[in-house]
Amino acid sequence: MTQHEIVESSALVDSDGGLRQVGWARQPLLDCNLEDVRFYRIRPLQRFRIKRWDYYGVSQPDGYFSATIADLGYAGQVFVYRVDYEHATYVEDTMTIPLGRGVELPRNSDQSRSSWSGRRARLLFDVVDDQRSVEVRWDDFGGRPLEADLTYAVEPDHESTVIVIPIGERRFYYNRKINCIPVTGTIRIGDTTTAVDPATSSGNLDWGRGVWEYSSRWVWASASGFLADGRRVGLNLGFGFGDTSAATENTLLLDRRIHKLGEVNFEYDTANFMRAWRMRSERVELTFTPFLDRTAKTNLLVIRSEVHQMFGHYSGTVADDDGNDVQIDGLVGWAEEHQARW
Repeated sequence: MTQHEIVESSALVDSDGGLRQVGWARQPLLDCNLEDVRFYRIRPLQRFRIKRWDYYGVSQPDGYFSATIADLGYAGQVFVYRVDYEHATYVEDTMTIPLGRGVELPRNSDQSRSSWSGRRARLLFDVVDDQRSVEVRWDDFGGRPLEADLTYAVEPDHESTVIVIPIGERRFYYNRKINCIPVTGTIRIGDTTTAVDPATSSGNLDWGRGVWEYSSRWVWASASGFLADGRRVGLNLGFGFGDTSAATENTLLLDRRIHKLGEVNFEYDTANFMRAWRMRSERVELTFTPFLDRTAKTNLLVIRSEVHQMFGHYSGTVADDDGNDVQIDGLVGWAEEHQARW
């Protein structure tokens, strides 16, 4: 398939609320002017269909840590989870905020801060030049206090997976994902403090803004780590929503450079997510073998969601843009299916 690469800056939508550009980019070139969207005649109702989130994660040799601030229109959500690879366990906590009161999310992915502060928890994500900081304080995280202080170093030439795709006639998804970010800092849970070393750890960002259908489904697969020769390698694969005729979100990242992939076929068993997954295309031949099913469910009547995020190992090959096969051997990451009414 032919995929359109966006190379010029513009506003995300025009004065009539239509997308000005559709496709993929290596950097966030579009100004996310959500105030100009047009899809309901009664303008105040539009806020309930606009979805915004900032999701940060860090992959370490022994586990994965993630923190999210989201505004789903009807409500805000903040959640944190920690995965233990050795024991195939996880601890997670979520807070739901009516109407998203107090949730602060920036207009664009390369500026300002995201924050929420409540009685039992505080999350602050800040962007200053090429540094991103993630600060989390959670008083009762599985019975223990949690403190995380992380710094993500995103070099100017570190390429992203950016997509802008239509969803029906008046809806869309604008997304930026960054894999393989060097991270330093500490994560303390109770009396245990873990140092995050950029030589062995890789961070990721999932920054999403869009106007979605009420009933939605998607599959997302991702990994950030290292090849046997020491190079940083990242995978971002997915499908399930919107019109991807102009661009998919499928990419391989090697040492800060994006290698663009086309459509990828997923094979997995919805009756048993723990069975091996297959991802295939002309350039992709991967097997994903799960060792943990992180299941998260939300039921707030209007908002319902269920996600099966499988953590496991990727093995196989992915061809880069120069036609060279990159050997993936036991790279830890995840693959998830998400069903949402939101």
